[in-house]
Amino acid sequence: MIRGDGAESEGETGAPFVERRTYRRRRLMDVARVLPVLGALLLLVPLMWPDPDPYPAPDRMSGMPLSRAMIYILVVWAGLILASFGFALAVRRWAEHWTEGGEPRRGGDAD
Repeated sequence: MIRGDGAESEGETGAPFVERRTYRRRRLMDVARVLPVLGALLLLVPLMWPDPDPYPAPDRMSGMPLSRAMIYILVVWAGLILASFGFALAVRRWAEHWTEGGEPRRGGDAD
C-alpha cells in the first residue's frame, strides 16, 4: 500500500499522478520543512569565512571583515522574512481553492 495524504481512498494504492490540490498541498509542506533548514544553513555561512588577520602582510589577502559578515546576515534575515511572507500569501491563496472558495463572508450574506 502507498500511504498518502488524501490522494487515494482507504485501502487503495495511489496512482503516480495525483490531484492538483493534493500535489500543491504536498509541495507547500515541503517548503514549510525546507525553509527553516535553508535559513539555518545560510546563517551558518559566515562561520566558514576565514578570520581577518589583524596584521596582514602587504602581498597577502586578509579574511572577511566583520562588517561584510553583518551585512550578509542582515540580508539573509530580510530574505527569510520575505520568503516567509510569500509562503504565507501562497498558503492563503491556495487554501481558498482547497476549501472551494474559503469561509463564507460575514455580515449578513447568509442564505
